[in-house]
Amino acid sequence: MSVAQTVADVLNRQNIKATFFLSNEKTYRGDFALDDSWKSYWQDRVREGHHFGSHTFDHLYFVKDAPGAEIFAKPQFGPKAGVMSLYNEATYCREIRRVDDRFQDLTGTSLQKIWRAPGGKTSSRSIRMGSQCGYQHIGWSPAGFLGDELNSEAHPNQMLLDKASSKLQDGDVAMAHLGIWSRKDPWAPAVLEQLIIRLKNRGFCFGTLPKNDK
Repeated sequence: MSVAQTVADVLNRQNIKATFFLSNEKTYRGDFALDDSWKSYWQDRVREGHHFGSHTFDHLYFVKDAPGAEIFAKPQFGPKAGVMSLYNEATYCREIRRVDDRFQDLTGTSLQKIWRAPGGKTSSRSIRMGSQCGYQHIGWSPAGFLGDELNSEAHPNQMLLDKASSKLQDGDVAMAHLGIWSRKDPWAPAVLEQLIIRLKNRGFCFGTLPKNDK
């Protein structure tokens, strides 16, 4: 959440609506992204007309399918952080839906019925579990990986800006974060607004997810 307000300010200046996928991740302030301390931030984004999806409550990384109908997954946060455990359809659904429940507590608004798996790690079984829970999984396009997770010395911001500006095409889903712990040179302050301006100059407009939502 270190650049969360920067991202919001850029989107407002450029009159862009985005889709935020939420997880209860630890923030630079030492709290968590779905704590009451972030309530006004999320309420402001709702008023601005953005969309919202689940990123699983404890940032739950899919590991592999298990024998039978279960999967192995490892949460990054929460009481079982770092411990790989078995999840069946009901327990996996609970991790997706907990974000929706918490978002309603914070804002009085439900998520769109969409989710994105942490790290983009999925299997047909995990995606089916989400669908049976009522949430459509949405990934990103190959050109839409904007690189804000990469090492900033090997992948400087100017390189990432130039690549995304030229490679993104009509219909692509692009993905970035509200801050990355490991990147020394933050991506959003240097790249986001210039990328939007360049894409507008190429004739692009911007839409929220899911794409079939009008």
